[in-house]
Amino acid sequence: MNRLRWIALGIVGVLSLLQRVSADEPIFRKLLRTAGDDGVKPYRIPGLATSTKGTLLAVFDIRYNGATDLPADIDVGLLRSTDGGETWGKMQTILDYDSKVEGSKGNGVGDPTILVDRQTGTIWVAALWSQGNRAWHGSGPGLKPSETGQFVLTKSTDDGLTWSPPINITEQVKDTAWRLCFQGPGAGIQAKDGTLIFPAQFRAADGTPHSCFIYSRNAGEKWQISPPAIPQKPPTSEAQIAELGDGSLLLTMRDESRSGKRAWAKWEWSKEEKAGGKWSEPWFTVPDPTCMASLIRHPDGELFFTNPNSPTKRIALTIRHSTDEGKTWSDGRLLDPRGCMYSCLTILRDGRLGVLYEVENTLTFARFERTWALGK
Repeated sequence: MNRLRWIALGIVGVLSLLQRVSADEPIFRKLLRTAGDDGVKPYRIPGLATSTKGTLLAVFDIRYNGATDLPADIDVGLLRSTDGGETWGKMQTILDYDSKVEGSKGNGVGDPTILVDRQTGTIWVAALWSQGNRAWHGSGPGLKPSETGQFVLTKSTDDGLTWSPPINITEQVKDTAWRLCFQGPGAGIQAKDGTLIFPAQFRAADGTPHSCFIYSRNAGEKWQISPPAIPQKPPTSEAQIAELGDGSLLLTMRDESRSGKRAWAKWEWSKEEKAGGKWSEPWFTVPDPTCMASLIRHPDGELFFTNPNSPTKRIALTIRHSTDEGKTWSDGRLLDPRGCMYSCLTILRDGRLGVLYEVENTLTFARFERTWALGK
């Protein structure tokens, strides 16, 4: 009996220790989507934002039949949390084209990017619609859905509860000669002067991909597109963007030459015009395995950046910070050592950071203090 009693006390002690370790863990995690939920095979491509009311809004691809990219039967899904990520509501489908249309190859829409207009409270989501084989490889010149992938938006004016029908802006932003023009994915920003900005990318007439951004100075009524951040080499694609203290923009880009590093460039607005500007010479820093990444500016001034911390493998999601406007970056803190891919950061209403990321066939939300991310 004494032996059993000591074993029982030992088990209680171990459980107590585990509880203390869990309580001391600086990162709160919540599994939001996993393969098989609601009969969907995988969920991919996270976007995350905080509304003017403090609601967390997570967007992602609902890839019904498999992990393959567009063209396929894919819709854009959304989850809402009104308590800082502790609990989340039921999944909504906010962009959906009829998959039964003959010849549409699933009529999919995906790769979402989310943006909050903090002046009006409107929430915008951008996505790529592929009617038939009109995605990365099959899209061609022209502007019609039968010719090229479509740059579409949806918006919510009630904190993400309901969403508008698709708004097609392809004719506003795409050059007819280009093969494709679409968004981020991830998150957009609103500049201090109210300008709405989505990171974007296009494939030129020769097929070369270029990172850029689109912007609206009239609350989303009309959109314009920037020149490519790097007009020559290397080719760049998925990008994220942040506004710097002087009003210029910092773009971080996926380098398709597989250099093992991120590509960066700075955009300075023209002082003489309300539109237009110029790009700096690019620079290359921070290990990156040719993957989407996330960039955000904290209200306290630091820039934060997440990506897999490897030049070749999508593993070890890491958060870094910069206090010199993105010129240099910290060694970072490890968020998750497992196989991780895309990620998207947001700033919670109370100043903490949140990130939605892909890890082992799940979409996982994590939350942590700014000071922890700074290494303090």
